[in-house]
Amino acid sequence: MKILFIGMGYVGTTMGAVFANAGHEVSGLDTDKEKIASLKKGELYFYEPGLQEMLRNQICHERLSFTTDVKEAIENHDILFITVGTPSLENGNADLTYVKKVAQMIGRYKNREKTIVVKSTVPIGTTNKVKEWINEESADLNPVHVVMNPEFLREGNALQDALYPDRIIIGSDDEEALKAMLKLYQSWNCPILQTTAMAAETIKYTSNAFLATKISFINEMAKLCDTLGVNIKDVSKGMGLDDRIGPHFLEAGLGYGGSCFPKDVKELLGTADAYQRPLGLLKEVEKINSNQSSYFLEKVKKSFDTLEGKRIALFGLAFKPHTDDTRESVSLPIIDQLLKEKASVAVHDPVVHLSKDWINKGIKQYSDPYEAVKGSDAILICTHWPQYEELDWERVRHLVNEPSIFDGRNMLDAAKIKEFKFHYKGIGYS
Repeated sequence: MKILFIGMGYVGTTMGAVFANAGHEVSGLDTDKEKIASLKKGELYFYEPGLQEMLRNQICHERLSFTTDVKEAIENHDILFITVGTPSLENGNADLTYVKKVAQMIGRYKNREKTIVVKSTVPIGTTNKVKEWINEESADLNPVHVVMNPEFLREGNALQDALYPDRIIIGSDDEEALKAMLKLYQSWNCPILQTTAMAAETIKYTSNAFLATKISFINEMAKLCDTLGVNIKDVSKGMGLDDRIGPHFLEAGLGYGGSCFPKDVKELLGTADAYQRPLGLLKEVEKINSNQSSYFLEKVKKSFDTLEGKRIALFGLAFKPHTDDTRESVSLPIIDQLLKEKASVAVHDPVVHLSKDWINKGIKQYSDPYEAVKGSDAILICTHWPQYEELDWERVRHLVNEPSIFDGRNMLDAAKIKEFKFHYKGIGYS
């Protein structure tokens, strides 16, 4: 099948490479010339383990190509995936500007029967609107078949998630669209659920909302554990052994961030309010998450008379490990607050480079974590990069001014760290 991905972002690039790897002829379309130029050279412009190697391999085998020619791309492909972004507006609703523009472009250049796959995360009811937008713009009378096929890719693990998904959701009432999708996914070995477009859209949002709920729940319990003197790690492990609960997303810490959970929770809350079915539980989930960094900083501030003039080493800028994505990263508001407290801040991250705006604020970034901790009064761990577990903490102890560690991800072994005479504080764990 000749497949076109419109929008060479995180999802489009990953899925394009994976479908090419499955033997399909795939093209990627984007109006960003720099992005396409980079991809044509086989250079991934974002960090995702294993993806660049597959990208280059598929380009080499001539199964994957990239273009900025909108008209030619739309005319020459049978299955068109919409994979553009849907960022949050100021009111929390998803911005459908890019999705609508793509639908209108498809309508403008549609020259025969096409199957349109909405893979962008869109508000409930949008897939049906996409068909309307295409038809409103099109002079071609051939039918267009529209289907919702939500993505469930985790940044840092996207390639494996695309190759070996837990499930594939296909949402449409159009028989031709369903047939095309089943053929497309015939080599995948996982459950495939066929449902309506609106149900597929709802599955995406409720999945992320539920995972966000687990994170906020365990973080609330961690605060109680801090008060009780109970180890939250023991509590999480004991809970996770129950098959009905499971161990995933029960790691207490600084809460969720990134491009999906915050945005999707806001959109689902907005949808529920619009239908006058407010989701009180989910509102509390969002509130808990937004307050988590403040709770962490209070732990830091309680250990010092003042943070003014203190040198703080902060480990981790990405919102999670194995990605360079800092969208909704808790590290950034923590850095901002430390600056307001007139602390001196040194940072390290294995792959993220701070923008000039942050550097101009006086932040110092180091490529070597040992350089970052020199003379520090406190070390704050904000991203669960495995490199930080592997540090020579005895060496670190001799480099710091004050031996204080505040572990926002509960990733270090508290007992071992204390052997090196560090003052260690986690979240619900110390």
